[in-house]
Amino acid sequence: MRRFVTVLTVLLGLFPISFGLRFLFDGHGAAAGFGIDPWPTGTAAGYFAVKGIRDIVCGLNILVLFALGQRRATGIVMALATLIPVTDMIVVLTHGGSVATALGVHGLTAAVVLVDAWLLLRQRETVAAAQPVGAHS
Repeated sequence: MRRFVTVLTVLLGLFPISFGLRFLFDGHGAAAGFGIDPWPTGTAAGYFAVKGIRDIVCGLNILVLFALGQRRATGIVMALATLIPVTDMIVVLTHGGSVATALGVHGLTAAVVLVDAWLLLRQRETVAAAQPVGAHS
């Protein structure tokens, strides 16, 4: 189970980074899958950079904490980060977007992130017992 949670956590850290990069480099292409139409144009299209950076930083926070071995802190951050896809889902639903996209993309993402957060928070930290120098098993 620990290996599954590790892989899931790394993937959930990498996904927002990939979404963020896509919003930075292909904002209109990335926006097509978000669920709201039409997307901003002109100077309002600066929204894509804002969304892109938000997603990248969220993913980096998860990966850095996890890489530092802070599984519990990663679980807490992921539980809080669940608010992002929940809010995205509400925005899509309240702005004329597709219910299927709102629930299938954003709702499902929120559920998976919350499950991973719960799995991380329920794992026991494994701390290797300190062995005196020269001790043999």
